[in-house]
Formats: sequence, structure tokens, C-alpha cells
Amino acid sequence: MDGIINVLKPPGMTSFDVVAVLRGLTGVRRIGHAGTLDPMAAGVLPVCIGRAAKAIEFLMEKDKRYRAELTLGITTDTQDTTGTITSSKKPEVSDQQIADAVSAFEGKYLQVPPMHSAVRVDGKRLYELAREGVEIERQQREVEIFSAKLLSIDRSEGVRALIDIHCSKGTYIRTLCSDIGDRLGCGGCMSFLLRMAAGPFEISDSITLEELSALREKGGLHNALIGVDRVFAGLEAYRLDEASEKRFGNGMQIPLSRALLPDTGNEDRSGLKSSVSQDGSLVRVYGSNGDFIALGMVFDDAKGYYLKVRKFFKIPVGNERGHNK
Repeated sequence: MDGIINVLKPPGMTSFDVVAVLRGLTGVRRIGHAGTLDPMAAGVLPVCIGRAAKAIEFLMEKDKRYRAELTLGITTDTQDTTGTITSSKKPEVSDQQIADAVSAFEGKYLQVPPMHSAVRVDGKRLYELAREGVEIERQQREVEIFSAKLLSIDRSEGVRALIDIHCSKGTYIRTLCSDIGDRLGCGGCMSFLLRMAAGPFEISDSITLEELSALREKGGLHNALIGVDRVFAGLEAYRLDEASEKRFGNGMQIPLSRALLPDTGNEDRSGLKSSVSQDGSLVRVYGSNGDFIALGMVFDDAKGYYLKVRKFFKIPVGNERGHNK
């Protein structure tokens, strides 16, 4: 079994817990997730199974979308409501001030990772140090907030703001909530988090662990698999004939003139110089029968454009419920 399952992680489970459940359901040991969600968080958790695990390094680089609730006036040692309260203050802020503070973080900014996080410092994870009562100075890391929008404000019990965030990899939403609270002068922490999307995987296309268990009982677990090429959606796709596929699979470089776009039939591509054909361009590569073979890289050796393997997959068609040719 090879492919990706877009799991809807429930709150209360760790991301590793989800992987353990999937190992039990599939009987496959080679499984990994593509981006940790805290236990209190819910939402999209892509789980890569079998040969699809090779795609984790690429999926981890994708941007994320979140819906979060920010509770103003309260700070905690974990920057969310699971931690110990460190300060409490009545927030005297208007709706417009909150909206302005949220949108002010759009763009690139330097974020300090929280102590309760999986970031490694000198070989040890920060959360391990935090459990020992140790707090150390952390280096700022640049993250990017592509958009930050205020959706609503609830003042029935304190001041709680619902926000939507589209951000780069490595962004801590609870730290962002804390930073917004600091900007408003009243402090704040995250009280709810839902990951809406991780790269091309969206919550509307996710599946619960209960639904996966039911599929397994019916012998239809393969129906939940998504083709690994979904990770590379948006990259130009090429198809190799049988002879070129064999050479390519043996690690040989293929002239790009022998690689056909899926919809070009037998068109002569010997003079190809399209926008994608630049040194270092990444492309999807399919075999003669439609198998997704590899993530390829285009390069120019002065004699012409060639195609070489960046990451080899070779996952047969029919092993998943959809791919992206």
C-alpha cells in the first residue's frame, strides 16, 4: 500500500498517535506524517504510507492554512489554554484595534519558537527542557504570514477573536496569538486551532479515523489513498516511452526531447525551450502506462535540455484514488 491519506486529526491525540493508528489499520510500518499538530489542535494531517513516505520532505515545505481562536487578556507558559496562566488582564480594546493588530502581522516577521515545541537545540527538543523547568534563549526564525484575517469577535465571556491565517512552514500559531496579544498590550493565548489545509490537502477532502476504520472493515481502505503526485500538483508533467522509462529508472539522464507532455501525443519536442525548461526546474515524470515514476529535474549541459531523477517513486496507477496528470 503506497499513497497519502488526508487524515482529519481529532483534538486530544498527538500526531504520532494518528500514525500509530494508521500502522494498525494498514499493517504498513513505513508511515510518517507531514507536519506536527499539537494534541489540542484538529484538522488536516497528511499521512504518507509506503513509498509515498519519500514525499514527506517536500510536503513539509508547503504553506499551511489555519483557523484559530485568540483569547485576549490571558497569557500562559505554553501560549495556549493547555498551559498554566502566567498573567491575566482585562482587555480594553476595540474591534478595530483587534483587526488592525491581526493584519499587522501580514508579511515576513521574526518569530521566537515557544519552549513547548519540537524545535531542537543542541540535540534536545525544547519541550523536553520545558518539562525539566529549564527555559533557554531561542533564536528568532523568519516566517511569513501570507494573510491574516479577523473573522469575528465574541465578548460574551472575555474577548475571543476568531482568525484565519495563511502562513509559511514553521509558523507557530500560538506564538502568533501571543504576539498579537502583546501588540495590543493585554496579552493573549490560543484557545482553539484547526488546520484547514497543508499544501494541496484541504479539510474538505479529509477523512476521520472512524471512517478509515469502517473502510478497513469493508476491505476498501485503498479508496482513501491519494496519489503521491498530488504533492507536486502545479509542476509541469512529462511522460516517457517504455525505453526511456527503463533508462530513467536505472538512473540515466534522458534528453528532454524524448519526454512528452501527457497531452502532446507524439509531437516532436526536439526544439523545446519552454518556460519550465530551465536549469533546475522540477517536473512530474510519468511512465508509459501512466505510473507516477518520479520527481524529475530539468538541466542544461550546453548540449541541450536533459531530465534526471530528483526523487524516485514508481507507484502504480490504481493504487490510489486520484492523481494529477
